[in-house]
Amino acid sequence: MIEVVREIPVRRAAGEVLDYLADFAHAAEWDPGTAECVRIGTGAPGPGARWRNVSVFRGRRTELVYELVDRGPDQVLFVGRNRTVTAVDEITVRPGPGGAGAVVHYRARLRFHGVARLAEPFLCREFGRLADAAQRRLPEVLDGGRAPGDGG
Repeated sequence: MIEVVREIPVRRAAGEVLDYLADFAHAAEWDPGTAECVRIGTGAPGPGARWRNVSVFRGRRTELVYELVDRGPDQVLFVGRNRTVTAVDEITVRPGPGGAGAVVHYRARLRFHGVARLAEPFLCREFGRLADAAQRRLPEVLDGGRAPGDGG
């Protein structure tokens, strides 16, 4: 299994950030690996909501269907699946230090199936780079790249 964890400070309030991230279609804006992400169905993004996510990784396009499995007062849990991989994205959003902005705790776990499992050791670094890029991109999307306390 591959796991990446990142802490991402942003200037927006925790509730706004959680609402934004609970709609997985927004992944196309902040996740550099996501080429497109479209909601399947309608209504508010609550447990059971699903999205068709197309990612590009190492020059290849892959499609997963993500489901919002759980939404709590400060967290969302998505599970994405296709025949090759199961991806679990756990996102917790809490108020930032001193109540300024918020801190996003992002944890992604990928479990490959079948023969694809053999590639896991070779893919860890690449997924780490994607997580680093997402860590830089999310504040840019939410608040122009300014972290809490940097005067913007």
